[in-house]
Amino acid sequence: MNKFWNHQTSEESSRRRESTNGDSLRLIPMWSIILAIVVFVGSMYFFNHAPPAHRRPGSIPMHLITSYITATALASYVLLAGYVSRDVKRRGMSAALWMLIVVMMPGGIGAVVYFLLRQPMLIRCPNCTTELTAGVHFCPQCRFQVAPVCGQCFRGVQITDAFCPQCGHDVAEDLAPSRLRAYADS
Repeated sequence: MNKFWNHQTSEESSRRRESTNGDSLRLIPMWSIILAIVVFVGSMYFFNHAPPAHRRPGSIPMHLITSYITATALASYVLLAGYVSRDVKRRGMSAALWMLIVVMMPGGIGAVVYFLLRQPMLIRCPNCTTELTAGVHFCPQCRFQVAPVCGQCFRGVQITDAFCPQCGHDVAEDLAPSRLRAYADS
């Protein structure tokens, strides 16, 4: 069973993780955060300092609450568009098309459509950098194990499982790499 396990040092694995996942840690781009702040401040200024057509004396608290909610909704929409712009690229989809859909469809319907139709996340093999879909246990190019599997039936198991939920095999006997075990006997 040892032929399936590719051993690598912790330095190699950390170096590969930094190079492949370093830029994917920020899900909302900085331009979107800055634009959301500008939209929020601008909306608050517009709603609170624009000359009112008619404002009743007792309606000031309600006016402040309404302006705050409206400004927050607009700023959140900008942040959502920024998230979609970054997520589209991570999933290998057309960024221009999805940004157009998200921005042009009213009321956030474009974002809902995006979340319903988006492609699954692609990951890279830590050994050979081949793009893999979610749920793959072994890389088809280099046989590097990217997820824990049972040594008897080769079905996926959780890293905390002591026994395979499918066949009952003792997963601890499989000599899985330490990166795929949550609990190791010392």
